[in-house]
Amino acid sequence: MPRPAVYSSSRPTRRPAPAMADTPAAPAPQASDTQPTGELPSGATAGPQPRRQLQALWAMVLVLSALLVASLWQQQRPTTRKITQDDIDAAVLRTLQTTTPPSAAARAAESIAPSVVRVVGYGRSKNGKEEVERGVGTGVVIVDKGTILTNLHVVLGSDRITVTFHDGMETTASITGAQPENDLAVLQAHKVPDDLEAAALRSTQDLRPGDHVVAVGFPFGIGPSASAGVVSGLKREFTSPEGKRQLSNLIQFDAAANPGNSGGPLVTLDGEVVGIVTAILNPTPARTFIGIGFAVPIENAASAVSMPPF
Repeated sequence: MPRPAVYSSSRPTRRPAPAMADTPAAPAPQASDTQPTGELPSGATAGPQPRRQLQALWAMVLVLSALLVASLWQQQRPTTRKITQDDIDAAVLRTLQTTTPPSAAARAAESIAPSVVRVVGYGRSKNGKEEVERGVGTGVVIVDKGTILTNLHVVLGSDRITVTFHDGMETTASITGAQPENDLAVLQAHKVPDDLEAAALRSTQDLRPGDHVVAVGFPFGIGPSASAGVVSGLKREFTSPEGKRQLSNLIQFDAAANPGNSGGPLVTLDGEVVGIVTAILNPTPARTFIGIGFAVPIENAASAVSMPPF
């Protein structure tokens, strides 16, 4: 008779626990497909937990890298230092040592230059056929509409008067006022530049001998020229060599002035007009500058055009 087939159980063979005295045998555990916690069957791979740990590690690496880059950039970036007074003083000193600033006289001349004009008076020659220069002098614009102060002796007896402005524009002018006792004439230019500037006028009440002044004009027609000096005296009197002019209450100065400077401004180092140059004293026939010049105070000059007193 054939023997029945015998199948081996898929369950592991359990060894019988040793018998313990007086202890009932524990029931055999039921078969289950669930593996004990913490154990992996042979050939199984890691689940989501290790993957999250790997991602966290990379994130930490990236954070550390960013912190390192930021630290290096902060070290290389130039730091802003607060500027102190010592820094400013050092910069000013360095500028003074490397740059030559213009003199006070140069600044004064530059300030008044746009208001200074060349004045020429023309007349007829002896035969009456040709126009010739009768006088060359200087003028200063005191109203930007073209009102100009000059010396009366520069334009007296002229048939035609021309003025040349700082920008080179030349035009004719008319005498609109005169003050013979101060050798002053008021001219009105027939045309004016669009950007014409009037000079700043300053009272002579605080003017003192020794104050620095600058005379600007066209000596012998050359210019504009500037010369510097000081106020030598106040309330001086002058009589022309021919005895035709007697002037009083004049400013005496020693800035060089020659024929052609007549009618030009005498200015302070601030570029403000305190007088109108009118004469030089030279006992010799040369009639050139030997160190004494005279100017009409601007108060007298302003009254010639009915300007209010200071």
